[in-house]
Amino acid sequence: MNQFAWTPTNPPPMPVPPPLPATLEFTGERKGFFDLVARGAGLELITLGFYRFWLVTDVRRHLWSNTVIDGDAAEYTGRGRELLIGFLIAMAVLMPIYLGYFLVGIEAERWQALASFPLIAAFYVFGQFAIYRARRYRLTRTIWRGVRFWMDGSGWAYAARATLWGVFAILTLGIASPWRAAALERYKMRHSWYGDLQGDFEGRGWELFKKVWWLWPVTPIALFIFPLLPFLYAYYKAVEWRWWLSGIRFGEVRVQSTLEPSALQGLYWKVIGWSVLFFTVFGILIAGAVPLLTKLSEAAGPDAVMQTPAMIAVTVIGYLALALGISVVARLYLSRDLWVRVLASTTVTGLEAAANVAARGDLASALGEGFADGLDVGGF
Repeated sequence: MNQFAWTPTNPPPMPVPPPLPATLEFTGERKGFFDLVARGAGLELITLGFYRFWLVTDVRRHLWSNTVIDGDAAEYTGRGRELLIGFLIAMAVLMPIYLGYFLVGIEAERWQALASFPLIAAFYVFGQFAIYRARRYRLTRTIWRGVRFWMDGSGWAYAARATLWGVFAILTLGIASPWRAAALERYKMRHSWYGDLQGDFEGRGWELFKKVWWLWPVTPIALFIFPLLPFLYAYYKAVEWRWWLSGIRFGEVRVQSTLEPSALQGLYWKVIGWSVLFFTVFGILIAGAVPLLTKLSEAAGPDAVMQTPAMIAVTVIGYLALALGISVVARLYLSRDLWVRVLASTTVTGLEAAANVAARGDLASALGEGFADGLDVGGF
C-alpha cells in the first residue's frame, strides 16, 4: 500500500495586523481664533464682564469643532445663556454667605481672623463640589460621532475625597499631591461615560512623582530667582498633561501622549513677555499723562492731578486696555496654542471599541459651572 504526503496548496491566512493608532488633528486657523477672542474681550469690556459666558462658549465650540479624531470632529453644544443663568443662581446662594461674613466681621472684628478659617474651609469644600459639577456640565455638552459624553457620581463625595487628600498633601508638604491627583482623577474618570462605554484612569501617583520630585527642593529657591519659576511651572504642566492623557481609558479605547517636558516653555514665556510689554506701555502712559495734565489743569502738583477726573479716566481706560490685552494673549497662547500642541502629541488606540456604543446619559445643569465661576475655581 502506497502512502502519500499531502501538502496543502493554499498557504495559511496571514494574521490581521492591529489597526494603527488614530491621530488627533486641529483644523482651526489661528487668525480666526484671535479674531474671536479679541472681539469677545471687547464685548466683555462693553458689557462689564457679562459677555464672558458667551465668549467661553465660543472658545470651547471653536476648539471642540476643530478637534478631529480619526476623521470626525467633536461638537460642543453648551450655551452662553446656560452659563449666565447658572452663575446668577450661584450668586444668589453665595452672596448671602459673603454678606453674612462681612457683617459678622464688622460686629466682631477681633474674631474675624479666627472666623475666616472655617469660611475658607467651607468655600474650599464647596469649590471642589463645583469643580466636579462643572466637569459634568462640560462632558454632557460634548458629542463625538453623534454620541454624548456624560457623567454620574456625587459631587459631594468628590469634594470629601478632595478635602481629605488636600489635608494629607498639606501635612506632607505637598509630596502627596501626585497621589491626590491620581485618586481624584480616577474617581472622575470612573464616573465618566461615552455612551455606554465607561471611563477609567490608569495613571499612578508614583509615575508622576518620580518625574517631578526634584521640584520640591528647587521651588523655594525659584521663588526668589524670577527666571526659574516660569520654567519650572511650564515643565510641570507638560509632564502633568502627558501623565494625565496617557492614563485615560474608555473601555478598550486608550489614549497615549508623547508631549515633551519642554513643549510648553515657549508658550508661557510668550505670555510673560507680552504681559511685561503691556505693563510697560501702561506705565509709560501714566507717567506721560501726569505732567501733561498737570500743565493743562494747572494743578498744584502730581499728587493733586492724580485725583482729577481726567487722570482717573486715563488710568481706568489704560487699566482696562491692559486687562484686555493680557486676556487676549492668555487665551491665544494658553488655550488655543497649548491645545494644538497637546493634540499633536496625542494618539488613540482601540477606537473600534467605540464604534457601536449606545447613547446614554442626560444633560446636566450649568449650576455647577456657575458655582465654579463664582468661587473662581472654574476650569477650562
